[in-house]
Amino acid sequence: MPDQTVLTARTGTAILLSTGERLRIINTTGGQVVDTWALTAADPSEHMSMQHTRAMLTKLVPAAGDSLYSNRRRAVLKLAEDTSPGVHDTLIAACDPERYEQLGAPPGHASCADNFRKAIAPHGISYDAVPSPLNLFMNIPWTAAGALEFAPSPAQQGDYVTLEALTDVIVVLSACPQDIVVINAQGPADVALEKLAVSG
Repeated sequence: MPDQTVLTARTGTAILLSTGERLRIINTTGGQVVDTWALTAADPSEHMSMQHTRAMLTKLVPAAGDSLYSNRRRAVLKLAEDTSPGVHDTLIAACDPERYEQLGAPPGHASCADNFRKAIAPHGISYDAVPSPLNLFMNIPWTAAGALEFAPSPAQQGDYVTLEALTDVIVVLSACPQDIVVINAQGPADVALEKLAVSG
């Protein structure tokens, strides 16, 4: 069994995956959203892009077996496994200090955008505009009229998603600190991470 590490609630991390390596993201308590990015190791200006992924897949939510595409329309990750209900979001921007100010939170509230910037800084990378993340386990129902809702995550305790690197990438994760809008069903919580060796 691979070693597990803990991504503490409200914090972020960056993990280098070589081609073929896998990263398992486990909802240890259930109901926790995990904002997810990928930057190519060779050129971090190339990043996983939700708008390009939607265009390539011609659907709003990726499923197990789907590739995830960069802003240069290259497949950089594959959603290799998904034991959750399959509810993920590709529409909503990462929470940021401005979002929490609008929601009435006190200054200094943790945010996914800040977690992204802090996680990539030790790699010598900086971004002015944070790319839109793949929001794993996030429940944003929509209607035929185009209305959106922020709903609690239906992910259950122990549900996981496994991502496979299709090129060398830096995967950036944030255990979303949102505690005002009820997307984290149990409130912000830790998640477990397992880095898996190249299969085969």
